[in-house]
Amino acid sequence: MVQLLTTVPARNLNHLLDRLDALVGQGGPLLRGKSAGEFLHAERRYEIPHYVFSGPLEGQTPIRLGLFAGLHGDEPAGSDALLLFLTELLRNPSRAHGYELHIYPVTNPTGYEDNTRQNRSGKDLNREFWRDSAEPEVRILEAELQANRFFGIISLHADDTCTGLYGYAHDRLLNEALLRPALAASERILPRDQRPMIDGFSAAEGIINQCFSGVLAAPPEQRPQPFDVIFETPALEPLDVQAQAAAVAVQAILDEYRSFIAQGQDL
Repeated sequence: MVQLLTTVPARNLNHLLDRLDALVGQGGPLLRGKSAGEFLHAERRYEIPHYVFSGPLEGQTPIRLGLFAGLHGDEPAGSDALLLFLTELLRNPSRAHGYELHIYPVTNPTGYEDNTRQNRSGKDLNREFWRDSAEPEVRILEAELQANRFFGIISLHADDTCTGLYGYAHDRLLNEALLRPALAASERILPRDQRPMIDGFSAAEGIINQCFSGVLAAPPEQRPQPFDVIFETPALEPLDVQAQAAAVAVQAILDEYRSFIAQGQDL
């Protein structure tokens, strides 16, 4: 481990990756692990891990979703939530029926190690997307977003200023339709943030329809645009409880979107 000149305690990235890789060993054909890309920082090599879970398909074209966490390195709850979510999927693969899930649990590995919001170059990566960023993490993730053209994107974050669960719907009806059941399901674990202003934006029932620019999102030219939900847990709550709430929210979004697709196809 690199010795860090900081008062913030470092975190063991390999411990998380070892647990994820152990799931790959248990998953057989359902779960495979790969690297989205590698980069060097101070002569040390890092990678953006990428896991793909293939749910039962029964002949249909898979619904390809991208699940992202850890873009802010001091928000480990999302990474733990995706680990928990994958663990549950291996126990019951039918929960991902019809889906091909591309899971990126640690998208800011140096920030995760350092327990800092920014990467080790001092950049908030969630303000860098589609702005011709020089940050290697952003370039790797943009390439993944372009190559996979996801039907939907779920980003997990944690907020140390909020009083409960909330999310961003980006002023899109489908996003809001998916976010509502996610908040309702996870509200059984943690309360919802009911304030009229959250993170500087107007909010209603824990839903914000505006967003910061430069956040992780689909390529601007992608048509049709995928659904895109940002889900936030209260960072001051216990880490395992946040992870449970976020994992439940992800499953609720999958269930709701599957129903939406089925209705659209008159199934």
